[in-house]
Amino acid sequence: MRAELPVREPERLEALRRYEVLDTPPEAAYDDIALVAAHVTGAPLVAIGLLDGDREWFKARIGLSSAELPRDQGLAAHAILNPHEGLHVPDATKDPRLADNPLVTGDPGIRFCFGAPLVAPDGHPLGALCAMDPAPRELSAGQVAAMTALARQVVALLELRRCAADLATTAADRDANASELLKCRQQIEEAGSKLRAVSETDPLTGLGNRSAFDRKLAEEMYRSARFRSPLSILLIDVDKFKAYNDSHGHAAGDAVLQVVGRLLSSAGRPSDTFVRFSGQEFAVILPETPREGACAIAERLRKAVVSVNFAHRPVTVSIGAATLAKEGQEAISLIQTADRALTEAKRSGRNRVVHDAALAKAASTSAAPSSPSRRTV
Repeated sequence: MRAELPVREPERLEALRRYEVLDTPPEAAYDDIALVAAHVTGAPLVAIGLLDGDREWFKARIGLSSAELPRDQGLAAHAILNPHEGLHVPDATKDPRLADNPLVTGDPGIRFCFGAPLVAPDGHPLGALCAMDPAPRELSAGQVAAMTALARQVVALLELRRCAADLATTAADRDANASELLKCRQQIEEAGSKLRAVSETDPLTGLGNRSAFDRKLAEEMYRSARFRSPLSILLIDVDKFKAYNDSHGHAAGDAVLQVVGRLLSSAGRPSDTFVRFSGQEFAVILPETPREGACAIAERLRKAVVSVNFAHRPVTVSIGAATLAKEGQEAISLIQTADRALTEAKRSGRNRVVHDAALAKAASTSAAPSSPSRRTV
């Protein structure tokens, strides 16, 4: 079905063309947003589409071979008709707006699609940040919020582009221009910081993700080596989480992860970094924390989870702790050590804390020959 034209279509087109962005070469800032959108949604097809008079032109795209589509084939034409909510279609074959669209009936066979409108400050929708998938599905509320935030960043980049172009053509007041250029640079840096925050945030729990963990751990290991300060990490696994998901559904499982994430971060210290490491696993970076402190914090986190009454059944966590052993130890080695401790915590009964030092002691004891004085007669 061909989308209707917006009520103020001439004004909308004029607003779009003021940005002088159509048919410009690819730019890394837009490509980065498309990449983050693909990561957030898990969609193989992503595009930043700007809706011209008779076409949808892509400023950035992933998985799409063509740089533009006829207007009546693009998704942005439908998304801009509802600039406050956009387009969220779990299965396009069941949606009368898209069922006969060539992208649905032919290659690439789109089923799921989501379009976050790109709305200019004057209220005109310019196009949409779209994510598409050949498999039917829906986005979570966190993913929708992340895509909406990324769409705002696209508009912010367009505004900065327009601002820079205006300044480039105005040389009457050099000092004023220099001040405005500095402001634009600051805004670009702020936009980059916001984009990094989005790309390093887990949309379900609001905690950092694995990328945030890797970056922060590298910083803390450098700091530990420079100032010779202790450093520990924790790996935390929600016990029997797959069984919980299978019994009560993924929505209930997601709710457990959200609650556990809040419990862990609220029971920790301001200096600690909490992330969702993967699936049902969380991780914590504990700067300036030796082995004893790491064990005490881990036990406090374990008890915080045990103390809460969850909806369907009690929930517990197993925790593996590791402390930086020597100067020059690599991050991957520290993570592997904590992972071994976590594996032992789960093997030995779950709902407990195991530190790598305990593993080393146990291995040393089992490897040493038995003392005659300790044999059982």
